[in-house]
Amino acid sequence: MVTTRERRRVRVTRLFGYAALIAFTLVQLAPAALMLLNSLKSDLDVLSNPIGLPAEWLFSNYAEIWQRANFGRYLLNSVVVTGSSVIVLILIASMMAFYLARFDFVWNRALLLVFLLGLMVPLRLAVIPIFSLMRDLHLLDSLAGLVLIQVAERLAFAVFVLYGFALSVPREIEEAALVDGAGWRNVFLQMFLPLMRPALGTVAIVTAVSIWNEFFFPLVLIRSEEMRTLPLGLATVMAEFRTEWSLLFAGLTIAVLPVIVLFVAMARQFIDGMTEGTR
Repeated sequence: MVTTRERRRVRVTRLFGYAALIAFTLVQLAPAALMLLNSLKSDLDVLSNPIGLPAEWLFSNYAEIWQRANFGRYLLNSVVVTGSSVIVLILIASMMAFYLARFDFVWNRALLLVFLLGLMVPLRLAVIPIFSLMRDLHLLDSLAGLVLIQVAERLAFAVFVLYGFALSVPREIEEAALVDGAGWRNVFLQMFLPLMRPALGTVAIVTAVSIWNEFFFPLVLIRSEEMRTLPLGLATVMAEFRTEWSLLFAGLTIAVLPVIVLFVAMARQFIDGMTEGTR
């Protein structure tokens, strides 16, 4: 029987736990709140009062940064590159993970080792050969070349994560489907992918955020203004003129919104994927 002292101890423990979670949430939200507030200030107000409320709420900063240097084009390029890269990455990585987890062949372990090495060696170390390869393939200054690089850089991570989840999918389900006459293509599309939805959501969110914020390879591979992605476009615009902090914060706020929308839309799959191994 639970005593009064034990109940009180449980309540105190929960109270400290909730207080710690609230404090952690406030710490995480503070930079975003400051970014939003500073995006509505003037430059003088940002420098004189960086952590306070705006002296004058300037919503016109968003319209100005949107018109500055074709900001809408940068946003569209980032959406195209991120969306295409995630779709291609998930398609290729899921097929590789399924094949490695379900079929035993001579080079199975060797391929897994190659993907593991891909997690250890950054692709950016080969930036000069990559630049030469993209030039020979006539993919410089193109969104297609950027998508190819983004997929290649994150393929090892995606395969490694999906392979671990693929091993947890019961083989009995697939064997029953094969006995009923289903082919491997139907098993992959109609059974394996739906069961892997939490893992696919986790990979999609993690890779989408990293691709959306990618600055290095767009800087190396993109030359024309029409092909710039959002991080590169923001950095270029602010480097051409004096640093206008209010416009910079407005641009960063707009850049963060698609990532927030993506996470809210796929939060359930992401949480299920992160907690799958603890069930």
